[in-house]
Amino acid sequence: MHQYVIVDVFTTVALQGNPLAVFPDAVGIPAERMQLIAREMNLSETTFVLPARADGDRRVRIFTPVNELPFAGHPVLGTAAVLGVSTAVDRLRLETAGGTIPIDFSHRRDRTVTAAMRQPIPVREPYARQGDLLDALGLESSTLPVDAYRNGPRHVYVGVDSEAALARLQPDLRALARHPDMAAICFTRSGNSEDSWGSEGSEGSGEHWRMRMFSPAYGVSEDAGTGSAAGPLAVHLARYGLVPFGKRIEIVQGVEMGRPSQMFARAEGNSRRLDTVEVEGSAVITAHGTLLA
Repeated sequence: MHQYVIVDVFTTVALQGNPLAVFPDAVGIPAERMQLIAREMNLSETTFVLPARADGDRRVRIFTPVNELPFAGHPVLGTAAVLGVSTAVDRLRLETAGGTIPIDFSHRRDRTVTAAMRQPIPVREPYARQGDLLDALGLESSTLPVDAYRNGPRHVYVGVDSEAALARLQPDLRALARHPDMAAICFTRSGNSEDSWGSEGSEGSGEHWRMRMFSPAYGVSEDAGTGSAAGPLAVHLARYGLVPFGKRIEIVQGVEMGRPSQMFARAEGNSRRLDTVEVEGSAVITAHGTLLA
């Protein structure tokens, strides 16, 4: 038998945000079993906490229903929340296959934790199948160049010209599944009406953004809050001059799923060199359970 916790990430309201299953003591569970458990939980990710091996306080393995990820944002933050809700430490260091992630706690109250994580620096890659991707998403073009960023998972960014257009997206998931090892990240400036994207004087100052994520390749048709994509979005926007490097942006995701998530991201550095990428959010513990299998 193994105990687990369900935590809703990137929200302070239970049953909103992005749910995560955390197994706080996964010693003795082999990797093959972890994958089966993640499939059984059927959330976008499930995490398994193990003793540290290197420079961290704990080690975390992250599984989607179909594969293991070296790093993912909402699983790391949610796992830290579960571990940190009953401790007075200001920082945890969680070892992942993508590196050791520092998480700094800024607020705790009852079952809710607010924290910031320093993410792996994303590596930008060209995305050769832009046309196929746009067709699968039902879009004619992207408002910015279509770039891929890898910080564990690979996220491909497609700009949409309004919140209404973002909400209308109904991707061809079978076509998207033919794009291996990637998540399609569709984004727009928050407050944009039709045909106003990026125009001078349009509502918003670059601080507020909306996002949707589709990834049948990772076993997730749509995700409610993708922390690993929030940091690279801040990088992407800064690289193309929509926000300054060092500016903190708010990203809202999951609205169309009825599970709104709120993330804050900041990329420090410049177009030639990134120094840090940080993502902040809250999480609330919503359930405890026992796996009998």
